[in-house]
Amino acid sequence: MASEAPPFWWKKPDWRAYMLSPFSALYGLVAGRLMVTAKRERFDLPVLCVGNFTVGGSGKTPVAIALADEAKRMGLSPGFLSRGHGGSFGQPHIVDTHHDSAKYVGDEPLLLAEHAPVAVTPSRAAGAKLLVEQGCDFLIMDDGFQSAHIHIDYALLVVDARYGIGNGHVIPGGPLRAPLVSQLRFADAVLKIGDGTAADAIVRKASRAGKAVYEAVARPRNELTFAGRRFLAFAGIGHPEKFYDTLRRAGGVVEMTRSFGDHHVYEEDELNELLAAAKAGGLELVTTAKDAVRLRNGAPQAFLDRLEVLEIDAAFELNHAPRLIIQETLEIWRRRRAS
Repeated sequence: MASEAPPFWWKKPDWRAYMLSPFSALYGLVAGRLMVTAKRERFDLPVLCVGNFTVGGSGKTPVAIALADEAKRMGLSPGFLSRGHGGSFGQPHIVDTHHDSAKYVGDEPLLLAEHAPVAVTPSRAAGAKLLVEQGCDFLIMDDGFQSAHIHIDYALLVVDARYGIGNGHVIPGGPLRAPLVSQLRFADAVLKIGDGTAADAIVRKASRAGKAVYEAVARPRNELTFAGRRFLAFAGIGHPEKFYDTLRRAGGVVEMTRSFGDHHVYEEDELNELLAAAKAGGLELVTTAKDAVRLRNGAPQAFLDRLEVLEIDAAFELNHAPRLIIQETLEIWRRRRAS
């Protein structure tokens, strides 16, 4: 995960990346070949994958939510497919926001489930069957672009404008999940999200390869409530710095920060330390929506009562971009059925 990954992954290639190049080449060879040869089960409904080029957070979850909300406005019944990172369900399971906790289903599925049914399972095919039984007629895969065992009609790869693809090397020398060329070959579109120039080279390559390119920004949903307030901000996500910057853009004064590993499970002593530090500094506590769902079950009520949550929406530069992506997915699916 990004926050737990070696920091050199997100900088210019150095001796460590080059020293690991033989292992990266082997990993990339296997990953690239699997993308070509993997047997993918076909389902008689459209499948839209929201993935990324690298490990770690790139903003996929708010993008997937924006697409599901648009699908519903178009009269579709979307459902999410998720592995449920951090969860412990071994069998296909439909997330229940009232009874499930992040410990069992993962944090991202709990956020997704507020918008559409979510099947959590290591087997995408089994999850797809379960969603069909739930009445879903449009599947959105949250991640799984490189390794899914079901046929993908449309693949939208999200790339963070601030971090791009890091040093451009494949695991373990860098954050790429497979060689860039292999991934672009199977992508239908690239979405640059956020502010920055680190993703510009990828956008140019995607354009030259004839792929559609979209842009979006992370926009605070409840922005006005944070202006002028002083915070101790903490986060256990892929790139916590993005959260802190978003809070500042919303007008919040970030006096202190505490960063934890991606999908971090908070211990009681950590929560006590955060609460004590906030009280000592006369600060309010604030975190991300993903962290909040992990804290919902288990954190002391005194902590939750003091906690603010900065929720994020993906705002597309072209307002009609989500509709275009869904329409293209539907058209590819119709052609697949006809053939």
